[in-house]
Amino acid sequence: MNAFEAPVIEWGVLMPVLVVLAAGVVGVLIEAFVPDRARRTTQVVLTLAALVGSLVSVVLLWDRVTTEGYAFVVDGTYLLTPFTLGIQAVVAVLALLGVLVIADRTRTGQDAFAPTAAAVPGTTYEDAAREAGLQQTEIYPLVLFATGGMLLFPATDNLIVLFIALEVLSLPLYVLCATARRRRLLSQEAAFKYFLLGSFASAIMLFGIALVYGFAGTVSIEGALFVLAHPESQVLELMPGLVIAGVLLITVGLLFKIGAAPFHTWTPDVYQGAPTPITGFMAACVKAAAIGALVRVIFTLAAGLDEPLRRDLEVGLWAVAILTMLIGTAAGVVQTDVKRMLAYSSIAHAGFLAVAFVGFSEVGSQAVLFYVLAYGLATLGGFAVVTLVREQDAGGVVLGEATHLSQWAGLARRSPWLAAAFTLFLLSMAGIPLTAGFVAKFAVFSAAVAAGAWPLAVLGVLASAVAVFFYVRLIVLMVLTPRSEDAEDAGAADGGSAADGARPAEGEPSADGGAPATATLAAARSTLARASVVVVTSRGPATVAIVLCAVGVVLLGVVPQMALDWATQAATFRPLQP
Repeated sequence: MNAFEAPVIEWGVLMPVLVVLAAGVVGVLIEAFVPDRARRTTQVVLTLAALVGSLVSVVLLWDRVTTEGYAFVVDGTYLLTPFTLGIQAVVAVLALLGVLVIADRTRTGQDAFAPTAAAVPGTTYEDAAREAGLQQTEIYPLVLFATGGMLLFPATDNLIVLFIALEVLSLPLYVLCATARRRRLLSQEAAFKYFLLGSFASAIMLFGIALVYGFAGTVSIEGALFVLAHPESQVLELMPGLVIAGVLLITVGLLFKIGAAPFHTWTPDVYQGAPTPITGFMAACVKAAAIGALVRVIFTLAAGLDEPLRRDLEVGLWAVAILTMLIGTAAGVVQTDVKRMLAYSSIAHAGFLAVAFVGFSEVGSQAVLFYVLAYGLATLGGFAVVTLVREQDAGGVVLGEATHLSQWAGLARRSPWLAAAFTLFLLSMAGIPLTAGFVAKFAVFSAAVAAGAWPLAVLGVLASAVAVFFYVRLIVLMVLTPRSEDAEDAGAADGGSAADGARPAEGEPSADGGAPATATLAAARSTLARASVVVVTSRGPATVAIVLCAVGVVLLGVVPQMALDWATQAATFRPLQP
């Protein structure tokens, strides 16, 4: 009988992920043993310390990984290349900023999360929990587990571990989406949609993994590449349909996570219904992690395909990029809700990122790295601003976010610095020069031109020009439009309908992201008229996040060379097998 030999694991290579996941476990224990009065502070400090520790671990591993080309642990279960280490750095930075927004409390003394997320909305139990001042601190371990999954997602050569990482990052997010303090049914509806569609996407991806195992006899990405690249295996000759089907199904699962069309339908409803800090966290961090995994899988497997199959894969990516840009920009133009507008903006940016995939080159991976950093900073900062613009009833009680566009009129006169920061983030998303977004879009379009896909780059430029409209429209509302004294007239002038213009009352569901299902147009406008808009004061963390994001957007736009050099150094993802 053969004796068992324990694998030799180099734990230092795993530290960026282990620090975060271990802190998540400790956070669960804190929920059980730390007194209520100290629990929130302990969780926030632990979460921030874990993310800083993960970022420090990435920095310490940088020289080794970039010198050796990769770090290989337990037969590729964990495979760290310069590119994946770069993605981990981006995810850690964005998660750190995202937690600052999540941890923020305004002058009302409340955060964005329900005191008891499991309570049925509108019940006496929920009212009692709110009156008792209960705090839901379980969100911090959930954020850590989701971040740990994001860090593992692009850093594995094993497709089964890739699937596990997908579930580790997704399951906490399904719960977090249902924890909004206000508009509870809308939040729960968003969580259910995300869970249901996410489950379908996971099943499709798992089926693709099964097909890859069927033609390659392994779930290793590098092993599948080895089989594809060696003619004696005759895989491409005997079962080309199985090969392309397996690759495409895995791609579908990954495209769902970045919100690319036609797998984008969950994005607007989930972004609108989830707590705004969680929306920003998802939009920035999940997209960065999923893009890293997509580049890792697609670029590697494409290296083993023959010319016809490679061309088929490129055609599919062309179709996804074009459709995503068109849907994101066209639908974004007609939105009257700020969060839904940013959701369609996120879809459009997924299309711009897909432009860089064509050619499967290191130039494209360099552009992707810089883009997810620039986009993540602008998105997190934008959603942090949204958390501070609130509705207020006639009695002076501060309610949820004021997300209808008409409610943002004259914001610059009430809070000029906040409006200036939001303007900066919107200009960066639009790709205006001297912002990070301009350099990022120039990089991805240049990568497409270098790959010979200049028509795709031209379409990207045209889509960016169209997208400028809905960003500038909001800037004009904030800066040049006077504050309306009659919200009903403002809603009528905006052309809003019951479906888009109304704000749902506390606890009422929304079928299409706008009005309650049974509300009439008159009732919806009456709701807007009764609620005034106020800019609440942050107690610190959200302000810090907004300032850091604004500084990052400016520096990456004015002096981007250092970040571009870093992205160039990190863009190496060369396969281990020839």
